[in-house]
Amino acid sequence: MYSIFTDIAAAAFCCGVCRLVLQLLKKSYAKRLIDRHLLRKLYHICVGLIVMLCWPMFSSSLWGRVLAGLTSGLGFFEQLIAIGMGKDEKLLKFLKRYKDSRDLLKAILAYVLTIILVAVFDWRTPRAIAIICNLCAGDGMADIAGRRFGGWKLPYNKNKSFAGTIGMAIAGFFTSILFMCYFSWLGYIKESPNMILGFLVVSIAAALVESHPLSTKIEDNVTVPLASMVVGTFVL
Repeated sequence: MYSIFTDIAAAAFCCGVCRLVLQLLKKSYAKRLIDRHLLRKLYHICVGLIVMLCWPMFSSSLWGRVLAGLTSGLGFFEQLIAIGMGKDEKLLKFLKRYKDSRDLLKAILAYVLTIILVAVFDWRTPRAIAIICNLCAGDGMADIAGRRFGGWKLPYNKNKSFAGTIGMAIAGFFTSILFMCYFSWLGYIKESPNMILGFLVVSIAAALVESHPLSTKIEDNVTVPLASMVVGTFVL
């Protein structure tokens, strides 16, 4: 029988794993095994996927769903405070991409709020899988692939590359398939060929939206999950 204490314990475990991953990435950065861009994107990829991986530990009550979503924010909590107060210069270098710390705060808040809303309203559904996998694995891989193999630019957006867009679609799709198998094994959903096709369509749509010039003006932590949610509503 589930209780509030079980959900709290699950949240503590999930936050601990996220914190451990961040510390490992920081140590890898300190030893120059990865650069700051790769650190930022690897953490971007890991947090949401770790949280969703831990969803079976939470109850299906409203409290359980809210707490499951909040764990993604707790993973950033100390860093948000430090950045907001302008005291953590090292972390700003780790995550540097935005013009100022307020832009960075907005990006992180959009990421966290997306996972919270998905946990509350799309609990353990195929659409939840699509949204989180494309936001985390897909968008994260777009940056990684684009920086390493991004010489061939898209004709409609010179800031984006074919490698980044294709990499995003592939990462979002295959991660969705893995979570489909995981949730199906646990009995939450029933996998099917149509669902697999639906995940492919959603990942392609999310990648195209992320590559659009509008995504450079509007935070892609907003546009990618929105596109995944809209398309997923029709195909999943």
